Parts: sequence; C-alpha cells; structure tokens
Amino acid sequence: MFLTRVLCAPKKLPKEFSNFPKRYIDRAMEQIEFKNHEKGPQYQDRTIKREVFTYGMHRPWTKEFYEANYPGKRIQKDVVEPIKEWTIYRGDKVEIMKGKDKGKQGVVNYIVTERNWVTVEGLNCEYKYMGGTHGIPKSMIKEEMPLLVTNEVALVDPSDGKPTRAVWRYTDEGEEVRVSVRTGRIIPIPDAAQETHDYKTKKFYTEQPKDTPAKDVEAVTFKPRLMTFEQEIMENMGIKEDKEPQNTYWY
Repeated sequence: MFLTRVLCAPKKLPKEFSNFPKRYIDRAMEQIEFKNHEKGPQYQDRTIKREVFTYGMHRPWTKEFYEANYPGKRIQKDVVEPIKEWTIYRGDKVEIMKGKDKGKQGVVNYIVTERNWVTVEGLNCEYKYMGGTHGIPKSMIKEEMPLLVTNEVALVDPSDGKPTRAVWRYTDEGEEVRVSVRTGRIIPIPDAAQETHDYKTKKFYTEQPKDTPAKDVEAVTFKPRLMTFEQEIMENMGIKEDKEPQNTYWY
C-alpha cells in the first residue's frame, strides 16, 4: 500500500556530481570587476550583479559558463517548463521518445536541472570536427546532445523493460519511493545518483580532517519543552513567579 502526498512537496532534485557547497557555486558565478585585498569600509569591491544567466552543458563554475555569461554580454532568459518533482536520476535507464534514436534505451549520464536536460550514454549524438589549425590534426568527436525530461525521454520500468511515468509515494513504513504509474511497482534510485567526486556510495565515504564527526552531528542537543523562552530562562536562573501568565490564543 502506498500513500499519496497530501501537501505539495518540494522538488527532489538530482544530486550534483561535483558535490560542491552552494556558497562555492555562488562565489564562482559572481562577476567581479575589481577585487581589493585591503580590509576596511573604504575598500570595496566593484561587483557586477547579473540577475539572468543562460545555462548550457557546462557547470556554473567552469570557464565555458563564464564565457557564455561574460560581463556586459546581453543574454535572454532561458524558457524552462517548471518540474514539480524530479523522477529521473543519473544512472536510470530511459527510453528515447523522439528524434532519430526513438525507441532506443540507454543510461542517463548527465543532468542539467536548470534546463530540464539529460543526456543518454551513446544516444542522440552529433559528430563535430576539432583541430585542423596551428599544426593540430583534424579529428572528429562524438558528442551526446541533451534531451528534455518532460517529453523526450521516459523512465523504463525494470519489471518489464517498458517506458512508464513515475510518481513519488510513501510506503506504510514512511519511506518515500518512486512508483511506476503503469505497473505500481517500486523503481529504486540507482547508486550512480549518489556518486560524487568524494565517494562512489555514501556508506564507503571516509571522514576527512575538516569534516564534523558523524557522532557529533547525530547527537541530540535540543529537547523540546512546553515552555516559553522566558520561562526557560527563569527556570535556569532559579526565578520563581507566582502569577499565572495570561492566556495566549493562536489564530
């Protein structure tokens, strides 16, 4: 038995392979015109605030992304259909629904959440020439082109190998799982979805010197009580009050 979500849940976005902190990505996307190494209110950096970025197959911290969003360059906002819940992850087997490789199945190896794009290993490829100048021999390379997760690929149900639509449901134990709409079977998340530069799977990750120990993170340091902030302070300081507090009503 599966329980349907009652409230609108946030997007279950795929995990970035880079595993970089959000503050690092935000800092990499900053376009700084002048950086002053002196400290003080009189020394300020001149920063260009860009509100609109164009996203492609390159990550925000790469040189190619910076060139596509070069300071002063006029760009148009990407028109993207919003996805309430992601159901396709890296490592999933999908079937291509449109294009020259329609009907073929492959494994997702790259995801661009900002554009709702995925690439399938060895499918929907284009051939490009490289080199041929400055003494570099000319060669042809094979490049996988992006596909929209909304209508160009479909998740393959592992029970029968046919494409299906998946939704998120809760089991009786409270675990959130992907379920095939056509067969009602659970589609597990592939291990490749959790793979990063740091580890292949979470259970084999070794703690680094700068990491907070797992036992400290899991330690319970807060115990909720039916007391106000003021009442807790009075109890800790040994202050006793005989007056009864006025009733509080919440609407």
